[in-house]
Amino acid sequence: MIIVRAELSDIPRLIRFRLDAASWLAKRGIDQWSTPFPSEHMADSVKAGEVFLIKADEGSEAAATVTLDHKIDPELLGLWTAEEQAQPALYVHKLTVDRRFAGRGLGNQVLDWAGDRAAREGAHWLRLDAWTTNAALHRYYLRHGFKHVRTTPDPNEVSGWLAQRPARPAAHGFDDRTRT
Repeated sequence: MIIVRAELSDIPRLIRFRLDAASWLAKRGIDQWSTPFPSEHMADSVKAGEVFLIKADEGSEAAATVTLDHKIDPELLGLWTAEEQAQPALYVHKLTVDRRFAGRGLGNQVLDWAGDRAAREGAHWLRLDAWTTNAALHRYYLRHGFKHVRTTPDPNEVSGWLAQRPARPAAHGFDDRTRT
C-alpha cells in the first residue's frame, strides 16, 4: 500500500470517511463525530500538507486517512502541561479506516508510520486525543503502545482523553510517497 498527501479534490472522500465512521459508531451507541466537521477546516489541513491517504495504489480509492501535525487542538491546549507542550511531538487526528479494510491491522500500520515520521522529524512523542467516552477506542490505543496521560474532568469536552507513545522508527510497510 502507498501513503500520499491528500489534495483538495479528496475532500468529498474525507467527509465520507467521517460520515461512515460516525454512522458505524452510532450503531454501537457512541456519539463520536456525530457533528459534521466543517469542510473548510479539512481544506486548511489539506492545504497545509497535514492530511494523508492510504491506498492500494495511485488509482485506488483511499482505504484510510490520518491527519498528522505539530498542533495541539486549541480546545485542549490547557490539558497538556507547559512541560509537555515544550517537548517536540506530532499529533494524530482523524485516523479513520474504511470498514471494508477493518480488522487487517491497517490502523496500527498508520500509527507506526506516524510514529516513524515523528521520529524522523526529531519529535520525542506521538500524541493524540480521543473521544472521552469511547472506552473501546482508548483500549485500542493502549494496545498499540500509547500510555494514557490524563482525561479532562470537564464533562463538556468530548475529546479529552489524552495519550502518547514515544516517537520511534518503525517498519510500517507503506510505500511512503509523502516525502518532499
